[in-house]
Amino acid sequence: MKTVTLINNQNKKSYEFQVLSATAGEDVIDIRTLFAQTGMFTYDPGFTSTANCSSTITYINGEEGKLTYRGYDISELATHKNYLDVCYLLLNSELPSQKEKTAFDLELRKRSFVHEGIKNLFEAFPDKAHPMAMMASAISALSTFYFEHLNIDTEEEYQVMAKRILAKIPTLAAFCHRRSFGLPFIYPDLNRSFTENFLYMIRAYPSCELEIPEVETRALDTIFTLHADHEQNASTSIVRGVASTGAHPYAAISAGVNALWGRAHGGANESVIAQLELIGSIDKVDEFIKRVKDPNDPFKLMGFGHRVYKNFDPRAKILKNLLDELKDELGVDNKLLQIAQKIEEIALSDEYFISRKLYPNIDFYSGLILTALKIPKPMFTIIFVIGRCAGWITQWIELKHDTEMKIARPRQLYIGKVDQKI
Repeated sequence: MKTVTLINNQNKKSYEFQVLSATAGEDVIDIRTLFAQTGMFTYDPGFTSTANCSSTITYINGEEGKLTYRGYDISELATHKNYLDVCYLLLNSELPSQKEKTAFDLELRKRSFVHEGIKNLFEAFPDKAHPMAMMASAISALSTFYFEHLNIDTEEEYQVMAKRILAKIPTLAAFCHRRSFGLPFIYPDLNRSFTENFLYMIRAYPSCELEIPEVETRALDTIFTLHADHEQNASTSIVRGVASTGAHPYAAISAGVNALWGRAHGGANESVIAQLELIGSIDKVDEFIKRVKDPNDPFKLMGFGHRVYKNFDPRAKILKNLLDELKDELGVDNKLLQIAQKIEEIALSDEYFISRKLYPNIDFYSGLILTALKIPKPMFTIIFVIGRCAGWITQWIELKHDTEMKIARPRQLYIGKVDQKI
């Protein structure tokens, strides 16, 4: 058993703590008895050096630019499998056989319809309400229709709950889009696949036939796959934190949606396109790069750098290759693409970016693909929600099965006034 020793120079006491071994990545120091032994807590703003759980779902090696789901490399999954394969993998710890995949797909299709009462909720939202605000509210409202999921005892119940929300998320997302533009709601088409069906629900009109190009379904399905899970990021940690209170699973997912909405998190892909549009011309790229380097200028280049990855984001590599392969078929905006390619070229060769490890991240490329798919910018983060729901609900289930789970309750370093008198 590995241990580490902490020495307090003030009282000359030493304290021993066990080291817990990881199957991949960094080992961790088990400090659960730190306060009991020393009377002190750790101080770690942003939890940059704190593991809040043990998990078997996702592993990230930020230095090498590696991401795996259940031990499978993300490039293998994105190249050889589709999003439903990944959903099944996350929920069941193994890839499905063809028979299992077919049954899983059919069940999600059947569960994709939402209660008619949900439509009344959308009709109550004001015109031009942001899709993420509507999405968080709609998912929370689902808990009123499936309140029985508050008390789950069997694995079968866990799976029903998970498949129910996975199936309904694209429908709710499409309703958010339709409400934003005052368009009639389009119900799911049971003859269409998961990803194709979402594109159908946001594009179709009543009584009209609509064919979705396979290349577009493939591109969006890859984006869903790459977003499916990403370890203990901000929104996932929020989902786990809410889950630790015993709240309804759909309430926890709704909390994750609200966390994801932040511009420093899932909202970044929307900001990337807005910034490319702001730059406006390839001739102005150098001007904006100078602003990035100016320490007195608050301007930041969106879509570069990552909290965990200190190498090329592996998801970004996949989307870059997909973009290069499909840009003509997708009809990617050539003007925006040229600006993006110029910025990318500078960032990958300029010492300023290299020394700071500011590599392009997934948001830099996903926005270009989503724009080519004619998805409005306010819907970009909704796309993230659809993909990430699989990870969130899997993380929720894992936490509920964790026998060491406790309610999330960080401590603080109090630096306020004391012993005030009235």
